[in-house]
Amino acid sequence: MPIQILAPEVANQIAAGEVVERPASVVKELIENSLDAGATDIRVEIREGGRRLVRVQDDGCGIPVGETHLLFRRHATSKISSTDDLNRLTTLGFRGEALASIAAVAHVTLLTRARGEELGTLIRVAEGREVDRQPVGGPVGTTVTVEHLFANIPARLKFLKRPATEAGHIHEIVTRYALAYPERRLSLVSDGRLVFQSSGSGRLYDVLVRVYGPEMAKQMLPLAEDGSPESPAEEEQTGLQPSVRVAGYVSAPGLNRSNRNYISLFINRRWFQDASLAYSVIQAYHTLLPTGRYPVALIFISMDPADVDVNVHPTKAEVRFRDSQAVFRAVQRAVRRAVVAHAPIPALGLEPSTMSGEPAWSSHTPFEEEAPRRPDLAAGPVQPIPPVVLRPPAQEDVPRQPSFPGPAAIPGRDRQLVPILRVVGQLSATYIVAEGPDGLYLIDQHAAHERILYEQMLTDHAAGRTAVQPLLEPVVLELKPEQAAVVAEALETLNELGIAIEPFGGHSYLVRTMPALLSRDEPESALTAIIDSLVSADNLVENTREARLVTAICKRAAIKGGQVLSMSEMQELVRRLEACQTPRTCPHGRPTMIYLSAAELARQFGRT
Repeated sequence: MPIQILAPEVANQIAAGEVVERPASVVKELIENSLDAGATDIRVEIREGGRRLVRVQDDGCGIPVGETHLLFRRHATSKISSTDDLNRLTTLGFRGEALASIAAVAHVTLLTRARGEELGTLIRVAEGREVDRQPVGGPVGTTVTVEHLFANIPARLKFLKRPATEAGHIHEIVTRYALAYPERRLSLVSDGRLVFQSSGSGRLYDVLVRVYGPEMAKQMLPLAEDGSPESPAEEEQTGLQPSVRVAGYVSAPGLNRSNRNYISLFINRRWFQDASLAYSVIQAYHTLLPTGRYPVALIFISMDPADVDVNVHPTKAEVRFRDSQAVFRAVQRAVRRAVVAHAPIPALGLEPSTMSGEPAWSSHTPFEEEAPRRPDLAAGPVQPIPPVVLRPPAQEDVPRQPSFPGPAAIPGRDRQLVPILRVVGQLSATYIVAEGPDGLYLIDQHAAHERILYEQMLTDHAAGRTAVQPLLEPVVLELKPEQAAVVAEALETLNELGIAIEPFGGHSYLVRTMPALLSRDEPESALTAIIDSLVSADNLVENTREARLVTAICKRAAIKGGQVLSMSEMQELVRRLEACQTPRTCPHGRPTMIYLSAAELARQFGRT
């Protein structure tokens, strides 16, 4: 076939295919135009999932009569004028392709009147050609009606999903912009029924309640601290413009999902996708979530538009950062700080949806001001707890760039995460029963000891003082091929963590030292269990080999359920747990404790 220039209608349909994938794409482009026009009230109406009709009505600035002849011309836009403008984009749209692309694959009717003009303009376009234009009266703003989407492209039409599925995608688009612009009111009407409407109050939490429901919203933790704005709208009002600003909400560890789809990212109020940044959110929950569970998060990143490039994808769903590592660190740090500082302890006997309230002791006023001082943590160890003393990480011990997340990367906390507890006894040789200022606490002795050992080992490893125990006689490990392969890859890490291991021919390895935590364990069985944990590791949060190894070592060394403890041993364990940076979960994400409030006890006994 000879080289030829494509007909304009064919070229337009090809270009439209990059922008308009489904009815939700139409809604996205039209809402962005409305937001850029300064609209404060945007109404979206759809029928049959947008296949039959999509209508977006706004009260924005409107389009002057003298400019309406350019509306459906490709690359016609009022948002940029030169290549320099592409380096500092402050609008959602900028390419001038949306209306032209939509008109190429549907019938479009546009009614607009600019503020200050007596009459507006009504334009009808079918398959990219203008078929009618006339002056009409109407309110200030713009209304775009899109009908019979893909009617002229049967191949595209047959790939659309059922109306309910397409309506779901549109609902997702509308709620995204409602979250990004809480000061604007967005409504969605589907087949004559109002299915969503934001208040336009400017408070992100109000939209959060509308999108996720009040019970789920109660379990969301704000990222904003130290006077930081709660939402992007508030940030613009404050005039604060640091290099990277992070706001939004994240879920408490008790609220989690089976996939990452509930992590929403926004850059300068523009929704985007980024696997690396989504992973930074997941990594911030390191040791706080069980394997295979993911948080719910709304992350709003604000930064200088010159430091981010949004012109890298036809649908503007991907961006590039000038310094992606700085953004990654800022997001991870903000999420980790919020989760560690604010996540509530699970409450006994209550439905998960009601676990949002914090115990009475967890106010912003440090509990130590009213409670007696803790006993000295440097006191001698109590058997059978291994002879280790947890030391909160000193500032000089903290490396600037730790190789894996842990307490060394967490800012100093400014409030008490666990109250001072009075040990009452032991239940089923597994749980420590303790009394707190607001009720009864049940502590899983194995999970609590895991957390204690985990934080101490991280601290010692970061400071280069991992305690080791030389073996009286070297131990020869005969490994399976898959075990030997993992050990070969992790050889350096194993040695750093106190397991002096070296090849001994074939699949055999010679072990000369063990971590001091495992000094009471049988070396061969302990090491085999640790190596097996590496072979079967599939936790995406514990992404580094060091983290997995530390977790496996601490799990092996921790006291077990069914082990009877004396009163002094239980008191020592609880004191050490109180000193931890993240005492509420074990390294695997299981809770170390649950509590039954005094109010709930009174209710159960009929005293209220």
